[in-house]
Amino acid sequence: MTPAPSGPAAPTLEDPVPATRLGGDLPFASPEEAAALVPATATLLVSGFGGVGYPKLVPEAIAAADEERELTVVSGGGVGDEIDRDLVESGDMARRYPFVPNETSRGAANDGRLAFHDRHISRLADEVRFGGLRAGMRGETIAVVEAVAVGPDWLVPSTSIGHTPAYVGAADRIVVEVNRAQPLDLARVHDVHVRDDPPNRSPIPLDDPLGETGGPAVRFDPEKLAAVVETDRPDDPYEFREVSATDEAIAANLGEFLEAELDRNPLLADAVNLQFGVGSLGNALMGALADVDFGDREVAYVGEVVQDGLLDMLDAGDLRGASATSLALSSEGQDRLFADVERYAEDVVLRPADVSNAPELIDRFGVVGVNSAVEVDLYGNVNATHIGGTRVVNGIGGGGDFARNCRLGVVALPSTAVGGDVSRVVPLTPHVDHSEHDASVVVTEHGVADLRGRSPRERAEELIAVADPSFREDLEAYRARADDGGGNTPHHLPSAFSWNSTDT
Repeated sequence: MTPAPSGPAAPTLEDPVPATRLGGDLPFASPEEAAALVPATATLLVSGFGGVGYPKLVPEAIAAADEERELTVVSGGGVGDEIDRDLVESGDMARRYPFVPNETSRGAANDGRLAFHDRHISRLADEVRFGGLRAGMRGETIAVVEAVAVGPDWLVPSTSIGHTPAYVGAADRIVVEVNRAQPLDLARVHDVHVRDDPPNRSPIPLDDPLGETGGPAVRFDPEKLAAVVETDRPDDPYEFREVSATDEAIAANLGEFLEAELDRNPLLADAVNLQFGVGSLGNALMGALADVDFGDREVAYVGEVVQDGLLDMLDAGDLRGASATSLALSSEGQDRLFADVERYAEDVVLRPADVSNAPELIDRFGVVGVNSAVEVDLYGNVNATHIGGTRVVNGIGGGGDFARNCRLGVVALPSTAVGGDVSRVVPLTPHVDHSEHDASVVVTEHGVADLRGRSPRERAEELIAVADPSFREDLEAYRARADDGGGNTPHHLPSAFSWNSTDT
């Protein structure tokens, strides 16, 4: 399995589509042979983001093998069941960064069978490269990544880039799954920029959110290429739930707020660069933009994932383009994009996640970030990942990157959970992902709480006004009780924590 020292040149920005999926004399292997390369204790750096672009056959073969393993698994974001179900159920996954996307992995993390540590997406590439995960990265480091094409010293990612460039650079050995179910023309949407090492890191050379800096290829040391596995298994498409009346009301309130903001905020005078969080609510909120009159401003998406709602906006001419790291599309969305990749590639660009989520670019382009949450407390602290402060339900993903660094941060969420029995506006959230300093605006189906420039007591008034009406009296009673104790941020802790339960 020794790779050839030379072969076809990697595709470039000028000529992005590789001539062939398999370029040169490559170390082909079956999934079982590739799985056998993974020792009993190892760190797997896997591609994938938003549930797409992840390796499928090799993780599945690892889970099916008789050998017992203790693996640390690091991805870019959410991946599929072949990793986060099969490797957990087989007992081979011992530690996980930075996301638990399904019931199996979440359950294992919550009952202690899986050591899970949440991380900000923008920092993860550097943490892998420079030892930030040293306590968890054990044994040999093996990158297992999906591609649409591979040569002796290069590969072209499939439906996501994520942290693939950093992972193949940091790995001791590389296994590539070449997926024939993904069109070669996906190379047209990829723009791989590998950042310099600190402390001599240069600025990211982008002065336009849709600009391009390089070609579609991820390059690596040819001595690292240990196996190439061929597959034709498609991604498990993203499944968006049906848009609810609550979603529609939140979207309408967001659209009304954005229209008003266009008139009063000089940040948005010439251009509007938007980001929406991953998931069904984020996808639904994109629909609100179709009814917003942006005038002659240029509108672009600058975020993490391209979802179906963005394709709708591109097709309608409502966006000049989208910059992300992943194509997290439904089955219908994938069919649309795959059938016309060349046209969409004129308006869509995928970047490594440490570029798409780079604080430098979020700030430079004045991004308006819209993300969801589990709950928000009366002073604007946001819990995006835990129920009752203890039970993890996903991971922070890129929400923290955008909440902290965007010029205007919006949290959009329903006012209740569990069929209306639980308020999502609470006195004090027992887990904080985004502090009160990073949340500017909160939108629910009941209105908009603009927290900018307001004192803690004023924030509480704004947030009670957008809570569900059935909980407002109790929230007001809490606020009065807390005020009796004084302080700049008044709390009555015994009452505050009585609102939280891990049963919800």
